[in-house]
Amino acid sequence: MESQVTQPGSAKNNLLIDGYSSRRAIKDKAAQIGVTIGGTMVFVALLLIFFYLLYVIKPIFDGASVTPVTQIELSKDESTALMVGSDEQNEVLYRVSTSGVVNFYSATTKQLISSHEPELAPGVTVTSSAASEPAEQRFALGLSSGEVQVIGIEFGVTYPDNQRVITPKIRQLLGSEPFVVNPDGGIHNLIFDYSDDMMSFAYQDDSGQWRLNRQEGEENMMTEEVEWVAVEAVIADAPESVSQVTMTPDHRQLMMSTNNKIFIYDIRYADEIELLQVLDVKEGNAKVSGLDLLPGASSILVSYDSGYISQYFQVNSEKGRLYQKIRDFEGVKPVSVMTTEFYRKSFAVLSDEGDLTLLYTTSERNLLEERFNIAGAKAMGFSPRSNGLVVDAGNKLHLFAVDNTHPEVSWSALWQKVWYEGYPEPQYVWQSTSGSDDFEAKLSLMPLAFGTMKAAMYAMLFAVPLAIAGAIYTAYFMSPAVRNVVKPTIEIMEALPTVILGFLAGLWLAPLIEDHLPGIAILLVMLPFSILLTAFAWYSMPDSWKQRLPETYQELMLVPVIAFIGWFSFTISPSVELWLFDGDTRQFITNDLGITFDQRNALVVGIAMGFAVIPTIFSIAEDAIFSVPRHLSNGSLALGATNWQTLTRVVLLTASPGIFSAVMMGLGRAVGETMIVLMATGNTAILEWSVFEGMRTLAANIAVEMPESAIGSSHYRVLFLAAFVLFIFTFFFNTIAEVVRQRLRDRYSSL
Repeated sequence: MESQVTQPGSAKNNLLIDGYSSRRAIKDKAAQIGVTIGGTMVFVALLLIFFYLLYVIKPIFDGASVTPVTQIELSKDESTALMVGSDEQNEVLYRVSTSGVVNFYSATTKQLISSHEPELAPGVTVTSSAASEPAEQRFALGLSSGEVQVIGIEFGVTYPDNQRVITPKIRQLLGSEPFVVNPDGGIHNLIFDYSDDMMSFAYQDDSGQWRLNRQEGEENMMTEEVEWVAVEAVIADAPESVSQVTMTPDHRQLMMSTNNKIFIYDIRYADEIELLQVLDVKEGNAKVSGLDLLPGASSILVSYDSGYISQYFQVNSEKGRLYQKIRDFEGVKPVSVMTTEFYRKSFAVLSDEGDLTLLYTTSERNLLEERFNIAGAKAMGFSPRSNGLVVDAGNKLHLFAVDNTHPEVSWSALWQKVWYEGYPEPQYVWQSTSGSDDFEAKLSLMPLAFGTMKAAMYAMLFAVPLAIAGAIYTAYFMSPAVRNVVKPTIEIMEALPTVILGFLAGLWLAPLIEDHLPGIAILLVMLPFSILLTAFAWYSMPDSWKQRLPETYQELMLVPVIAFIGWFSFTISPSVELWLFDGDTRQFITNDLGITFDQRNALVVGIAMGFAVIPTIFSIAEDAIFSVPRHLSNGSLALGATNWQTLTRVVLLTASPGIFSAVMMGLGRAVGETMIVLMATGNTAILEWSVFEGMRTLAANIAVEMPESAIGSSHYRVLFLAAFVLFIFTFFFNTIAEVVRQRLRDRYSSL
């Protein structure tokens, strides 16, 4: 019979062990839950950032909307409308008839506020009338007496009792006295341009002859009044039958439209008028129905009765700057009336049936196509803020609210070449601001994405060889004593603020490289050669000499060699520059080689950003190489392989996933870098691979322009789109790197 022996205190020990195990299990479970919650929150934060960026970006791809607001009945005896419009608040509408009568209406009460008729001498009639460009809100009347009246429409704003009151009025821009342009007879088919110091009037006289009257103003120093000096000229070769005529607001060009041709005259000098170009605008059997100028007066819009619309502007050629067809707009209903916005490149067209279409030229967007009850419209005009559209149709004045916030943004404008006014060819251009009123924002993201990739490429070109080679030597060949100093030192470099690196690169490194370009070239050649030569000298040294030097610190013998080569390269740089490049390497690169040289260029960025990326790549790659199980390398050596063969065929192949992960992590860091590229480049948004030219990256562009962008504007939202693209870039690279790194851990976890 077996007897059980109970050790003293065994039950108590078991209880203690069970209690410890349960507490440990609780802690493990709590840690697991905490890590899971933390990881989930990180993922949720990324999703929130992703969807917030989409929320801000989405409106730029929305189309326009037009909503009827009100309509005002007109008296049946009113003559044909010359122009219509409104004030900035869309509270007062105006209608100018071809007879010169100006009526102002309240959009709220639909009542006539005031009416103004032109003051004419007895027996004098209006023989011609012309409207200015929409932004000027002026019109001119040609009279049978040979006189001209130029009238401006203005709106005064007052705030009595804290209530806004808009008072419409008209102003005689030529004064109250008659202004005679053609003393020999009447004025027909008048077109004009008015500025404070110059006026131009083109017209046909009673005999059908086209004439130009140029009035240049000179201020009298005694009376401070403007005295006008007239120059009269005959346009001898003008076509007899003209369907439409227009003049650019800069008094430079006069355009006459016939059925299929546009005659363009240079009128900069009234006494030397010349025919600049005859533009053939024939499009099949379609007839030209309209000729309009886009804001800025650099582009001509030609509309046809078939619904086809073409845009022309001047492009440099062998014969000078000539008009050329740039783009077409098809699928539009036959055009009856067309008008442009005050400042942007949007325009609206109406068909006889009341089909309203909104388009934008450079983005080539069809923003809206909708039918309204405005058939047979005779005139149409935008409000100054382009948020209202006034249409004269069906003996009514119609007011529409227009929501067209981001017409200049489209997929093609962001990612494809666009032919902008004044450019010789389609290009990728980022230019979001300008001091000019007629400026058109150019928001192509291609130069920024290209600059991001260029900066990352040159940084990786500099960092990857140094970081990987350093990681290999540190992990596989370096003595433990030196490795314990080198590895932490390089990893600490990652904590160095990038703004310091950018500051040093822009203010110290860039001028240094510019002044010592030959020395940089010599250094790039001599440094690897000197290292190999030193290694060969060490290999050929007698063993008795090698034994006198401490084996632990053999690597440090390269430090004086590298320092000497650097000093020597920069010392002989001026002599080499004087010998080979006549003392100015930059001039040789620019003039003789035809390569643009910027002081802050891709070479500077590559070196500076490389120092920021090296610690990331080195640390991960060194850990991957050092973590290769020793029994693999020992087995290879035991089978007769050399150290080099073991490294290349065993260690590096085994550590390759970790090395790839290191490179991808470094690339993600380089793509998202901001301060270095902001301070060490010229921030020029160009598409050039040259190492001597700068670039502008997505991150730097956001940092520079976001504080100055208007909230909710197209510029603001496109900057968020740039952030979204940058987010996708970095997320893609970091995700691949993390997946590869995790697989590396799983692969070696069982070894």
